[in-house]
Amino acid sequence: MSTVVVIGAGLAGLATACHLVGSGHEVVVVERGTIPGGRAGRVEREGYTFDTGPTVMTMPGLLEDATRAAGSELSDVITLRQLDPAYRARFADGSEIHVRAGHEAMRAEIARECGSKDAAAFDDFVGWLERLYAIELPHFIDTNFDSPLDLLRNPGAAARLVGMGGFGRLGPAVRRRFDDERLRRLFTFQAMYAGLPPSSALSLYAVITYMDCIEGVYFPEGGMSEVPRSLERAATRGGVDLRYGQTVTRILRRGDGGVAGVEVDGGEQLRADAVVCTLDLPVAYEQLLPDLRPGRVVRNGTYSPSAVVWHVGARGQVAEGTHHHNIHFGEAWDSSFDALIKQGRLMPDPSRLVTVPSLTDPSLAAPDGTTMYVLEPVPNLAGKVDWSAQRAPMRDSLLRFLETEGYPTDIVAEELVDPLDWQAQGMAQGTPFALAHTFAQTGPFRPPNVEKRVPGLFFAGSGTTPGVGVPMVLISGKLAAQRATAYLPATRREAVAR
Repeated sequence: MSTVVVIGAGLAGLATACHLVGSGHEVVVVERGTIPGGRAGRVEREGYTFDTGPTVMTMPGLLEDATRAAGSELSDVITLRQLDPAYRARFADGSEIHVRAGHEAMRAEIARECGSKDAAAFDDFVGWLERLYAIELPHFIDTNFDSPLDLLRNPGAAARLVGMGGFGRLGPAVRRRFDDERLRRLFTFQAMYAGLPPSSALSLYAVITYMDCIEGVYFPEGGMSEVPRSLERAATRGGVDLRYGQTVTRILRRGDGGVAGVEVDGGEQLRADAVVCTLDLPVAYEQLLPDLRPGRVVRNGTYSPSAVVWHVGARGQVAEGTHHHNIHFGEAWDSSFDALIKQGRLMPDPSRLVTVPSLTDPSLAAPDGTTMYVLEPVPNLAGKVDWSAQRAPMRDSLLRFLETEGYPTDIVAEELVDPLDWQAQGMAQGTPFALAHTFAQTGPFRPPNVEKRVPGLFFAGSGTTPGVGVPMVLISGKLAAQRATAYLPATRREAVAR
């Protein structure tokens, strides 16, 4: 039976471990932290629980793929609740649109708030998103690429994607469908997840809108940190050996250059036939592969904007009408994205996300208190912001915003995370969103999940294929496991051959 070491117990590493153990391998996961999750971690202060990573959970079927691979049903390791509305969108003029769960409910919301013409346009829009997703997922997302020529291995799918306008621009594609400017923003802001302004993002990234607004948004009982914990439970039940509080300091190699295992702090060596590394790629090369020159995109790639996240535990309750996820859209749009992405400056009129998990799960806040996650997009460390000087003004700005919008501000516990903090956590250029999804950094053009110069070394996580976001990172673990299994003389255990 082959042994694989996975470096990192974040979502990518744990998903990798689940798929590997399901393929009959011995798996050891080494994590420097004391709990699972990586950037999807958890902090508890003064009775308030803060989820330090992503707050939006979509596509639970991808999580189920990983837990089932390790032998556990999803419902046995986590309890998920669909949010309705998925978002409350609040605009500068004071109006609101709720992103409702289900096609008919959302259509009725659009009819009520925007009129019958846009409601009818929503039907066509959903059909377009569904067709895009059906083509992209199997052929361009959930697949390993060995070269750009692999884009042509299914020319029919590529032709359909072109015919649907997948390589056009997302902003204009949505603008043509809807008259109400609020809907145009609501159905394109997701391009920010890919590190791109909606006006220039390719339409193929509308699959993120599909995941968000059509398939639905979920929340786990106990908070978002339960997502990695669910993978940990499944992995442990499947036989994975998880080692916390240990840092990998070196990748061991055989005489022919292939991997032989890893060395952890203290000098212990863990022998393995393959290694899957989930560190941010520039950090992985710098710390564990200093003798190798990283690929061009790793060295000189374009990184997504970053974010300031302010975790707040406050006495008091939110105003009536507040929901779990609340997007506050600024009045400016294209000019704010230009400042953020093209000029590397703070948005002059920022849009912000306020997530209030204690509304859904009161156990995440102290009695009579509220737990909030406040996010503002900001430039990464390649921008023009001096974060050593901007940290305090940013907090003051966010506090004024919360006061203006009626959120409680009698603060008991807090933690503010800026790009310097993200960098200290091992994220290149101080962004948790990794490389931007420009065309030249997507699919076969994204840094590969295999290091051919070190046989047996593979990568998973947001910096490699297929990209950023909880669904993509879960898929990245599956793809890395497929790479390792193809490399190894896999021995499938009889108990696993379900």
